[in-house]
Amino acid sequence: MADEPDNDASENTPPEDEQAQAPAAEAAEAAAQDAGAQDADADPDAGGEPAAQQEQQPPAEPVEQVSPKERRQRARAAKRGGGPRPSRSPEERQAERVAARKLKAARRRARRLQERAKAAERRRTAPAPEPLPPVHAPVEGARKVRQGVVVSDKAEKTITVRIDVARRHRRYEKIVRSSSTVHAHDENNDAHEGDVVRVIESRPLSRTKRWALVDVVERAR
Repeated sequence: MADEPDNDASENTPPEDEQAQAPAAEAAEAAAQDAGAQDADADPDAGGEPAAQQEQQPPAEPVEQVSPKERRQRARAAKRGGGPRPSRSPEERQAERVAARKLKAARRRARRLQERAKAAERRRTAPAPEPLPPVHAPVEGARKVRQGVVVSDKAEKTITVRIDVARRHRRYEKIVRSSSTVHAHDENNDAHEGDVVRVIESRPLSRTKRWALVDVVERAR
């Protein structure tokens, strides 16, 4: 009986592999606990940074309140490349404005003189323009000439002439007689009532006169 191995002792003793794995498992568990503690200390709103580090950051500087006028002055100074201008009195500002206006006026005057000189040079060197053709050719058409009888010469330098017209009808072949009365200009009062005269078309001489006396064909008896 003394030679038999102790089965109970062999069963209670863990194998060598399990004994080697136990310290590794305990180390992993401890690392996980440490990581959990760090996550708990971190602030979720700050992107995961610890609260202790946030408390150590210096407070943000207050934003300087600048008026719109001061902002414009700073922008002009930055564009100019220099610092802000010193304060000036109203008289000094008015003097600066007057000087700037005089300078601009002198530049404009020089520019105008230069442009006028260039325009005069262009006109001098430009070729002569060709004459334009007349809109209305100076050709006088054939004026109408009529023969009639003077029916009135009471007006000064004016006679009333009755022109008798006899023409054949185009369809009925009948002689149709008609007459018209015109006012003619008689410069020398040469024609009298009853005379047979010849008149010619002319420019408007008055409100009703569009004819002029040519000559007296036959005197009245």
